[in-house]
Amino acid sequence: MYQNLEECLIDLEKHGHLVRIGEEVDPYLEMAAIHMKVYEAGGPALLFEKVKGSKFRAVSNLFGTLERSKFIFRKNWEDVQNVIALRQDPIKALKNPFTHVRNGLTAVKALPLKKSSSLPVSAQEINISDLPLIQHWLKDGGAFVTLPQVYSEDPDNAGIMNANLGMYRIQLNGNDYELNKEIGVHYQIHRGIGVHQDKATKKGEPLKVSIFIGGPPAHTLSAVMPLPEGLSEVTFAGMLAGRRFRYSYIDGYCISNDADFVITGDIYPGETKPEGPFGDHLGYYSLTHEFPLMRVHKVYARENAIWPFTVVGRPPQEDTSFGALIHELTGDAIKQEIPGVKEVHAVDAAGVHPLLFAIGSERYTPYQQVKQPAELLTIANRILGTGQLSLAKYLFITAEDKQPLDSHKESQFLAYILERIDLHRDIHFQTHTTIDTLDYSGTGLNQGSKVVFAASGEKIRDLCAEVPEPLKGLPTFTNPRFIMPGIVALQGPQFATYEDAQKEWQELSANLQLQGSMPSCPMIILCDDSDFLSETINNFLWVTFTRSNPSHDIHGVNSYYDNKHWGCDNLIIDARIKPHHAPPLIADPTVEANIQRLFVQGGSLAGVKIK
Repeated sequence: MYQNLEECLIDLEKHGHLVRIGEEVDPYLEMAAIHMKVYEAGGPALLFEKVKGSKFRAVSNLFGTLERSKFIFRKNWEDVQNVIALRQDPIKALKNPFTHVRNGLTAVKALPLKKSSSLPVSAQEINISDLPLIQHWLKDGGAFVTLPQVYSEDPDNAGIMNANLGMYRIQLNGNDYELNKEIGVHYQIHRGIGVHQDKATKKGEPLKVSIFIGGPPAHTLSAVMPLPEGLSEVTFAGMLAGRRFRYSYIDGYCISNDADFVITGDIYPGETKPEGPFGDHLGYYSLTHEFPLMRVHKVYARENAIWPFTVVGRPPQEDTSFGALIHELTGDAIKQEIPGVKEVHAVDAAGVHPLLFAIGSERYTPYQQVKQPAELLTIANRILGTGQLSLAKYLFITAEDKQPLDSHKESQFLAYILERIDLHRDIHFQTHTTIDTLDYSGTGLNQGSKVVFAASGEKIRDLCAEVPEPLKGLPTFTNPRFIMPGIVALQGPQFATYEDAQKEWQELSANLQLQGSMPSCPMIILCDDSDFLSETINNFLWVTFTRSNPSHDIHGVNSYYDNKHWGCDNLIIDARIKPHHAPPLIADPTVEANIQRLFVQGGSLAGVKIK
């Protein structure tokens, strides 16, 4: 496989997967805008040969399609899948030891290799200001590294086999950072690097950190892989690359011999600076907050180094394809981790973390005539207590009965649940809990609520196929729009305060109660623009589940409490923009116009058919 990033790009170009951009392109907004246009069109990887203000080239959209990703890793794909499956189910090896000899050899040959010879990446020592300082969105706090491999070692147990390699946001300039001397490191405390920093802080020592950028694509993917316990990221990188992860130490900092760039430095106890804003994967800006400050030690680059980047924004984006790639590699990992689960789908259109669809198992008591969920809630709690899944706000879970289900077919899956949900029984809240740091719909940073919709059994209702009459001609919420069977959007006035909204919800509920029951429409969405919300299923998923906090924004027609359990006749979710929400990401029209020069006849991207 590839010895470095450039070998990969040459291979991609040879097979029609890469286009070179010969025109000079501005890293301020233009490069990101071009990337997004090409990604949306399902286009090739992009090699920017002339980056304004930097001597280094840059590449994006490497993982823009699942087809291209699998092409990149084609030689070792099957072996890696087999090793991961074996780590998740070691009993297979005990039952068929000779069948799995090759898997063991694959893992052994991938163990990291320490080298003491000259390092390609240390060919030149540069400054942060020499790098392609790419700013993606107009209100971003500065330039960020979007595909970093952030390396740290356990202060209590040093060495590469006890290291963490993760992908955390790195701000290179802007805000209060002193250029070339300070950068920002954004991560959440439960991540591996957070554990390391906590240990270093307790010792009163700085944490040494190395940031690798580029190198074989396997190194980039390894930084985001949810790996089985005991399988290190650097070993996985070696498995996927088909050769060992090669490393050395300079001044006490670990160096990836195969990276294109390496930034080394220290995070001192208690030192933070404002980081952000930054366009995030929910489709909004993550706002400015205090995060650890890294004091830069040295910056290295190999000869002819290439800077890889991606763009983070409202899905789908390149990280959507990353997710598909990870799913292909890990396969049925979730079944091994959570017994009783068939699949869990973190819905990309809703920003991944806010919304989960899950299929569990349900054993109905044979002598009971009514099938009702019992085990599903236990499984739901396991899901919400597992790794990154714990960041979810909404979990819709059901069990297969007489027909197979696919949680990736969002409309059909939701309809199946809505046909079966008992709104008096099947809604379960968790309040004052944690949500994604990037989600500003809650009550504070990392703070919000969760709700589980656990429904199974026999179908109990037919869902409306158009807007029901009771939702037409309402005084405050107007312009009703049909979204999908069982779900209708209503457009309301601009959200002011929760006190004002409470009166609006009560008025809406009272008006609907006067018009009689409406069982065919179990879910009503309140929004700022019902035409936009109903235009596509993706718009519905994005607006509804990124702009609502279950405990504060779920209400109901004829709602009530029964021994602290909440129920209603029709569910109302208020998905209007609230004053405390982060602003959505909006493309700059001037930049959009400027980049058209690359897509017209004679431009490097004339062959890409953009929308």
